[in-house]
Amino acid sequence: MKVAQIKNNQIILNEMPDVTLDGRRGAIVEVLGCGLCGSDIIKLVKKTSSDGTVLGHEIVARIVEINSDTDFKVGDTILSSHHVPCGKCVFCASGNESMCKHFKETNIEPGGFSEKVFLSEEHLQNMAYKKPEHLSDDEAAFYEPLGCCVRAIRRANLEQGASVLVIGLGSIGIIMAQALKAMGFDVTGLDLRQDRVDLLKTYGIEAVVNPSTLQPFNYSTIFMTSGADAAIETALKTVRDGGKIIVFSSTPRDMGYANNEIYHRELTVLGSYSPAVVDLKTSLDLLASGQVDVKNLSTIYDFEDINQAFSDTIENKILKAYIKIRD
Repeated sequence: MKVAQIKNNQIILNEMPDVTLDGRRGAIVEVLGCGLCGSDIIKLVKKTSSDGTVLGHEIVARIVEINSDTDFKVGDTILSSHHVPCGKCVFCASGNESMCKHFKETNIEPGGFSEKVFLSEEHLQNMAYKKPEHLSDDEAAFYEPLGCCVRAIRRANLEQGASVLVIGLGSIGIIMAQALKAMGFDVTGLDLRQDRVDLLKTYGIEAVVNPSTLQPFNYSTIFMTSGADAAIETALKTVRDGGKIIVFSSTPRDMGYANNEIYHRELTVLGSYSPAVVDLKTSLDLLASGQVDVKNLSTIYDFEDINQAFSDTIENKILKAYIKIRD
């Protein structure tokens, strides 16, 4: 089967033996396509993955072989997240499923940028759903990233009608803002690109391009979906005293938030990383109902053009790349 692997800090297309069940519980699926996540970009750019690694996890796939006690069958088109929490450890019990050791150790095999992958029985039982027929494959690929957003919102524990600011309107910021609106919160978006501000407005959400136009210390919660260092200063200037900053992105300089501001203003700085099982169900409901609209957010690339997808994403030419692997 064909896979896209890291080699010498580049993505190359290569052949490797097909994944097989070999008596294992789970399923072999043909990958129809896979979204390109910011974490894939970081792993390539920061050189944190070894040669031979197959990136990608935002998969839409068709079952071709299955050995499972679930209701899935050969021919089903499904969605699945890639990590599975154990549900029993101290992290799972405290709502930190992303920190669960089992969560970190489980994954799809070998990775989403592959013609086939193996999904374990745990994946099928906990993380997978059938794709709603009315969603296109590139729309359905938002299942996992939207699940991440849902978890961030849940962890924020917002009061009803809270006034929130989403800083950074890439694809994640766009779907985060829509999810917040769908859940009844008062949302404003901020980005330095006018085209992205204008896009968010088409979803009926207020957005601005100039941070100086925002009322200082006005928002109960800031969702940091920008990877820019300067966004940290903006967050501190716009969050109200006693408010929350939800960190949902990494920054180049790996800067921190000002200790004295956190102390004197009684701010809460909270990280959120990956979805829990319950968040994926909510994500699918939001997508299927159209409350989060992802039509035309993705630029579709053929598998052979995966390097162009990485390049265009790194150069900020597109909102989101979806790699089409087969029909």
